[in-house]
Amino acid sequence: MIAGIVIFVLAYIAIASEKIDKTIAAMLGAGLMVVFKVAGFNDMLGKVDLNVLGLLVGMMIIVNIMATTGVFEYLAVQIARQTKGNGVLVTVEFLLATAIVSAFMDNVTTVILMAPVTILITQLLGLPTVPILILEAIFSNIGGTATLIGDPPNILIGASCGLSFNDFLINLTPIIVVITLAILGIVVVFMGKRLRSNPEAVAQVQLTEPRLAILDAGRLKGSLIVFAFVLLGFFTSRLIHLEPGLIAICGAFIMALVCRVELAHMLEKVEWNTILFFCGLFMMVGALEINGVFTMLGHGMVELTKGNFALTMMVILWGAAILSAVIDNIPLVISMIPLINSIVPVFARQMGIEADTEAIRAQISEPLFWSLALGACLGGNGTLIGASANVVISQIARKNRYKLTFKDFTCYGAPLMLISTFLSMIYLYLRYIHKW
Repeated sequence: MIAGIVIFVLAYIAIASEKIDKTIAAMLGAGLMVVFKVAGFNDMLGKVDLNVLGLLVGMMIIVNIMATTGVFEYLAVQIARQTKGNGVLVTVEFLLATAIVSAFMDNVTTVILMAPVTILITQLLGLPTVPILILEAIFSNIGGTATLIGDPPNILIGASCGLSFNDFLINLTPIIVVITLAILGIVVVFMGKRLRSNPEAVAQVQLTEPRLAILDAGRLKGSLIVFAFVLLGFFTSRLIHLEPGLIAICGAFIMALVCRVELAHMLEKVEWNTILFFCGLFMMVGALEINGVFTMLGHGMVELTKGNFALTMMVILWGAAILSAVIDNIPLVISMIPLINSIVPVFARQMGIEADTEAIRAQISEPLFWSLALGACLGGNGTLIGASANVVISQIARKNRYKLTFKDFTCYGAPLMLISTFLSMIYLYLRYIHKW
């Protein structure tokens, strides 16, 4: 366990310092886990989330095929004209759209779809590209917290605890709406001056004709039809019992067939650097999970509270938020779920609640799990590697020759993560603790 923690910390420092490529740091860290016998290679491979990797590869192919039609240029020009080039309005629209879409679709998919249009429109209007891309990743993580299907930790919590889509909607969406509007206000106040469009660019955009951006109308029609079915698959994935990764991969191959593009050429455009980085990160975190590091951390957090229900909620919220900023939140949530389930009966006895499953769930179990969901999902905004969407957005920026560093993301993400977690703390107190 100690060797695994040391290796992970060293790899994390290497990633954060950006002295070496983060993919090299992650893969070497995974290799060292095997060399020092922290975990077996096959066991670590089993911790790689193929669903996430399939989703990434599939959506990258889909976006690359659609990019050949000129549809992203069309959307960028259309939005710029519709908002009359107002940089603040454009940014607000994009961030709100990102948050809303992420509530009903995987946030990685959302940023892959939004980033190309964002880059084009910032270039058109002379807006700061990197800060807006960072904010899009942040808003995708915030929006994904609102529903059962918006973020993987919520899916895990819902499936393990029998919580429905409506449960998440009723208990988490209100605070996420507040957080979204609050963070949006902060962005407008502190970045308003930087979001002023170039007057010459605005005048030039007004003279453009969006329809001229379409390069291949036939391919666009075919790609949009396939893409519509892919989106339908995402929305109904739980009903049809198909993982989003499989839907994305199959959709990509069908789109390549329908649009008659060379698949090998599209595969060359996949960000394999990002895919390998995730592989290394999944294996390193998996090795820590195998050695019980997350279970140990979970027990430590709960022991700090000494049986105080309110304090337990706050420790779970802040502990999950801080840990999710530096490690993957999926294994963290997996280890915390049984831990929370084990302490629920203790609090039930303290509060004099009879062994009624529904009463216990409503009064004790659910507030603890809402704390975990808010902490785990919002905590991902703390650093560049806190959430998958953050890493993907940085690679898209790099591909388009924009430098988005670990420091850049943390400067924006960490303060906003602390603010959103603080607002969540107030909400949890007023809704679930104050009545006690």
